[in-house]
Amino acid sequence: MNLFPKLHNAMWPGLVGKGPDAEEAAIDLETMLQMTAAAEVNGVKFDGVDLFLYNPHVDIEISDDNLKDLADRIQKYGFVVGSVVAPVWFDGAAMGTQQQRDNFVASVGKACRIATRLRELGIRPYGVVRIDSATSVSAWNADPVAGTAQIAETFRRAADIAEDYGERLAAEGEICWGGMHSWRNMLNLLEQVGRPQTLGFQADMAHTLLYLLGYNAPQDRIVPADFNWEPDQLDEALRKLTSALRPWTIDFHVAQNDATVKGSGSHDKTGRHCLADDPNGKLDIPHHAGFWLRDEAGKLTKTIQHICWDGCMFPNSVMTQQSTWNNILAAMQKVREQHGWSV
Repeated sequence: MNLFPKLHNAMWPGLVGKGPDAEEAAIDLETMLQMTAAAEVNGVKFDGVDLFLYNPHVDIEISDDNLKDLADRIQKYGFVVGSVVAPVWFDGAAMGTQQQRDNFVASVGKACRIATRLRELGIRPYGVVRIDSATSVSAWNADPVAGTAQIAETFRRAADIAEDYGERLAAEGEICWGGMHSWRNMLNLLEQVGRPQTLGFQADMAHTLLYLLGYNAPQDRIVPADFNWEPDQLDEALRKLTSALRPWTIDFHVAQNDATVKGSGSHDKTGRHCLADDPNGKLDIPHHAGFWLRDEAGKLTKTIQHICWDGCMFPNSVMTQQSTWNNILAAMQKVREQHGWSV
């Protein structure tokens, strides 16, 4: 049995699109942990969780004492923590006013402090701190050159802080964030930042699929205009995409997508996460995960120590069914069976 990459479940689907101003209440962290711990497929269970550092799950200002309590809560389920998400969007942005950019960097610093403390507590053996540009595509479109330069400068400031903590940052490729909304823009931004030892790419299978279609950036579409999900054309497009971004990839989300977009507010036109067994899903999850986890010669890169399931904006009625998490775990186990290793 392959031991790596470790299998993690994201906790933030209990928060994203939910809460007092949404149609459905947030699902508390304890419930998310319990459902994750209860999942089992042929004796295989989740190894850990990835966290969103935001209330009501984890307060970004959490004290050291409460962090110790959090670590104890997670460890009692036999879990470790992998990657953590910095809440950069709420009063900050990588492109904007000086105050917004300062707030962005401050949020990353607070996230790095939490991530490092969890590592010191012995519960976080791997993982990154995830960031986005927290900038709309429309704002970036007003001046793409200046916008990317400003985002890159903010990311470099954030990288300085991450290095002080011994952490790495991963920028998620999601089409709703300006400067990161196409594969070519993402690559350009990473190269402008120029800190591959500290800032890398987080590939989410649901989001990166939309890079192929050129949503929000038609000029960067990879598949032809008459593309009808022919398997060979899909594979060819993913080879081009992953060839460009795999060298930067330091964090990986397993996900499914039906190639449509949804969202509201700052998450307008973002990837539609589907359930692992959704018949409308366009991805062959274990097959297409290999484009990210193996190099162009088909050799395992072994650069990703854990993979995480990311699925947001499902109704609570779906998320509270144990079968949902069993199906997700089964899909992730297939990824590890095909692209894992034991030592």
